[in-house]
Amino acid sequence: MSALGVNGLSVDLGGRTVLTDVDLTVDKGELVGLVGPNGAGKTTLLRTLMGLLRPRAGEVVVDDRVVRRGSTGLGYVPQRHEFAWDFPISVENVVMTGRTGLLGPFRRPGVADWRAVGEALERVRMTELRARPVGELSGGQRQRVLLARALALRPSVLLLDEPFTGLDMPTQELLSDLLRTLAREAHAVLMTTHDLPGALYTCDRLALLNRSVIAAGTPDQLRDERLWMDTFGVGENNPLLKILKAS
Repeated sequence: MSALGVNGLSVDLGGRTVLTDVDLTVDKGELVGLVGPNGAGKTTLLRTLMGLLRPRAGEVVVDDRVVRRGSTGLGYVPQRHEFAWDFPISVENVVMTGRTGLLGPFRRPGVADWRAVGEALERVRMTELRARPVGELSGGQRQRVLLARALALRPSVLLLDEPFTGLDMPTQELLSDLLRTLAREAHAVLMTTHDLPGALYTCDRLALLNRSVIAAGTPDQLRDERLWMDTFGVGENNPLLKILKAS
């Protein structure tokens, strides 16, 4: 069953076409990697899925409902540099900010809200650090806090923008295992990534994006080198293709 459906999506920014006729699905229980070169439109696609950008054409459907700004079926994990880590706030209060859209501007968090925060922290193994200032966290811990903030919404779909950037190998492995587990527990997970070896190993399916979806399928279904050459605009001797052959 598709938790996320993208149908004929086209997006313009500043008078320039960034995405054209994008079709994509992510099922519950599935981890999908969105890969492509810089400028391919990956982050623009995520922002459109969240309802932050208005498409010129097409629609985004989550749990059989068309996405509007502020839709609650989606949890978003931005790149770590997009968060102000020097702000004096605790781990659990950062996670609570994930529920701001549900609370509105005047309502204070209630028992149900703090329960959701506690469950999210437990899910990412950060419960013992809930009172720690976020400025004292390592890179991997910060990434898990952002993931917990998204999970506090109890979304059916998780969107992650380059979650492995700047993490060491053990932390990448821990995060990969966590994302696979979340997918198996009936989440639909879509992440952008430049880590092609990791994506080939970790993801159930890949979507090759360069302004449109060039191809989508399991890693075994995407062995045709021409698909990768067309997506990344590289020649037949590019090291990228050696990675593909070695996987």
